[in-house]
Formats: sequence, structure tokens, C-alpha cells
Amino acid sequence: MQDFLQLKDKRILVQGVANKKSVAFHTARVLLEAGAEVIYVVRNQHRRDQLARLLGDAPIYVCDVEHQAEIDALAERLQDHGALHGVLHSIAFADYSEGVRPFHETTRRQFLQAVDISCFSLVAMSNALKDLMARDASVVTISISTTRMASESYGFMAPIKAALDSSLAFLTKSFSAFSEVRFNAVGAGLLKTSASAGIPGYVDAFLYAEQVIPRRRAVQTQEVANTAAFLLSPRSSGITAQTIVVDAGMSINYFDRRIIESAMRSPVDH
Repeated sequence: MQDFLQLKDKRILVQGVANKKSVAFHTARVLLEAGAEVIYVVRNQHRRDQLARLLGDAPIYVCDVEHQAEIDALAERLQDHGALHGVLHSIAFADYSEGVRPFHETTRRQFLQAVDISCFSLVAMSNALKDLMARDASVVTISISTTRMASESYGFMAPIKAALDSSLAFLTKSFSAFSEVRFNAVGAGLLKTSASAGIPGYVDAFLYAEQVIPRRRAVQTQEVANTAAFLLSPRSSGITAQTIVVDAGMSINYFDRRIIESAMRSPVDH
């Protein structure tokens, strides 16, 4: 079926491209292939210069979501483009400069900064752009496959992603007073991205995930991007306030016989 996603000539804002490995970059490519117009937003001028070398004349704006004035200025500049039919929010940050410590040792500054950038920015951006969004626009954010797994390698970000997931219902409800804008998330399994590579201990967790996943292959960034593009499209019009998990079945297979046997053979420290 031609134009299955019905994205031709739709205008989508993509926020969070860091490089060619990013979920946002892969999603933008799917959107472009489907005929959509993509507008990019990055955090700083350095990122803009890097992305411009990849994308040429594509519209790229700078907005540091820690500063409300920059969010407001972005909304003002975007008025020249017309209505937005979708927004991809693919940004997150946590300060692991001191390494991953026990959760109870997380500092107030670390936690609140991560909440601001990784979660509240979705609320702030949605509010700033609400008058630019088409009545039936779709907003998609990138979350994680589970916020209940106390993974030491992920530090304090899981509770923040839980807040992000919870905000979807509240944004959907409050926007329903004046629109049909939908808010969803893609709950991605462990991915091989530049951002994840900077998390202490993440590589070992990624390799472990490959063993747990039934197909014995990690989730690909493209698979997450495909799901994000679907949620941004009119084809997903009946889905809202949901986190769609893309983990290739990892969450059903923690008690795989091979994993159990390997764990039981390993020495246990007491």
C-alpha cells in the first residue's frame, strides 16, 4: 500500500539529533522517506554545525530546553513554517561525571537537572508549541522499556523516565480541552547509541540484554525509529497516553534456562 503512514507533506519537528546513531536521526530519515517535511532542533550551535554537515539546507534550530526563554524564542521562530503535525521529543540528560553511585546518594542537583531536561522539557515544549500544532497532531517521546527494573548501570534515570511516562496521560487530558493532540512514548530496550555508551556499565548491560532477548540480537535503533514514526503518523490515531515497548521480547525471557544455568555456575559473593 502506497503512503501507508499518510505522512506526505506533514510537518514534523524532530528534537534531539546528536549524530547518525541517534534515535532522532533514524526517525527523521523514516519521516523523510515517507514524504514528511522535517524541522530539526538541537541543543547548541556546535550540534547545529555538525548536523548541518549531514543535512545540508534542512531547517535546524538551536534550543537549550533548560532555558525557558530559548523555548519561547523557538516557538516564535517556528511560526514561519506553519502548523506542526507532529513533534518528536528525543532528549535526555543525566550527570554521571562522578560515576554511577547508589541511588540514595543521588544529589538534589543531579536529580532535578535530569528531571528538567529529560521530563519537564516535554511539558514546556508542548505548552510553548500548542498554538502551532495541528488539531490532531502527535507528540512522541523516547522512554525506556521498563522503569521498574532497578538497573545499577542506569543510575537515577529510571524514576525520571517513569515521570516522563506518567506525564503522557496528563498532557493528553489537558490538551483534550482544546484539541485532539496525542502524546505517546516509545519504550526502547537497550540500544547501541553514543549517548548510552557514556553511561558507566552500560556496555555490559547491553551484552547481557542480547543474551536475554529470545532472538539473541539486541534491539536496533531503526526498530525504535520505525515505531516512533508510526506513532507520529495518522495511522496511530487511536493510540494516546501509551508507552509502546520495543524490547524484542527481553522482558519475557529473564528466566531463560541458559541464563539460569550460567548464573548458577558462577561463584556468588557473600
